[in-house]
Amino acid sequence: MGTYLCALLMLIFPAALEPVRPENYPGFLMLIFLVTFLLPAINLFIFKLFGSIPSLSMPERRDRYVPFVFISLFYLIMTYLFYWKFGIDYNDNIFRFLLIMDFLVVGATLLTFFYRVSVHSLAVCGLLGIFVPLNKASEGSALLYATSACLLVAGAVMSARLQLNAHTPREILVGGVSGFIIGFVSMIVMF
Repeated sequence: MGTYLCALLMLIFPAALEPVRPENYPGFLMLIFLVTFLLPAINLFIFKLFGSIPSLSMPERRDRYVPFVFISLFYLIMTYLFYWKFGIDYNDNIFRFLLIMDFLVVGATLLTFFYRVSVHSLAVCGLLGIFVPLNKASEGSALLYATSACLLVAGAVMSARLQLNAHTPREILVGGVSGFIIGFVSMIVMF
């Protein structure tokens, strides 16, 4: 979702990614994709290869503990490196968005210790929670269309999780509500 968020903001609301300059967008997006998708995916495959998790779907809550902690560490280290190595300040918009992504991932990890939630629902509803207050800052209607599309995608993702019997309705609801609250409140507090 971090890659989707950054790509959408690059297309429809570039001011949100300041101080990243448009000529740096391809490299920046590739770096975000690497750290928020590729490295966590490789991490899961390594855990599966060495038998730390029985399957990539991780049907049991206890199977998720170690992989989710490692993924949270990836996100937190990425944010720290952006701050330290690239000189992004805590007042910069991109740093705030990185922190919000961290809050969502760490929130998913903490919830997993107590209850098995749908992380897919949490992530897509977290993105929706980010877009809803961001609409107020946007002058055009492009962000409204993106928010509407995100709402439709959220419904499709949650329906798919139900159809696949990957989660119960309660797990999907808890994930979706938690994600939306984390994203929305983080946006209100950070911006």
